[in-house]
Amino acid sequence: MSDVITSARTARDASRVLVAEDDAVTMRLVTAILEKEGFAVVPACDGREAYRILHADSAFEAAIFDMNLPHLRGLDLMSHMRTEKRLMRIPVMMMTAETDLRLRQEGFAAGAILFLPKPFTPLQLQTTMRMLVSMSGSGRARPTVAARAA
Repeated sequence: MSDVITSARTARDASRVLVAEDDAVTMRLVTAILEKEGFAVVPACDGREAYRILHADSAFEAAIFDMNLPHLRGLDLMSHMRTEKRLMRIPVMMMTAETDLRLRQEGFAAGAILFLPKPFTPLQLQTTMRMLVSMSGSGRARPTVAARAA
């Protein structure tokens, strides 16, 4: 019984991350890696869904947006976030397979803090996520599973 209580408490206390990604394989990979790191992932399959989630709930430690989402691009999501005080504090990482440097510049100009090129390794995502969360409005970085087990 104590395992169930501990598990429920851990899920409730986990830092929440909004991930907007339209590719199901990439979404599963990102979710698995972040959950292993102790984050609670809130998935959005397109920009419109991410927009609705942000309007209903701004309690996120960080956000990861694909640049080329259907219905509303990641860049547009970030631009919108920078106009609402309750969303401004959420640090955003962009990810894309696009190699055009202008897109990266646009991402940073729109408010992205970090950029993760696709394809990426689990270690690259873990490292950039730790950096992103350390820049969050709450200012608290989440320890990794390995660090908590030590």
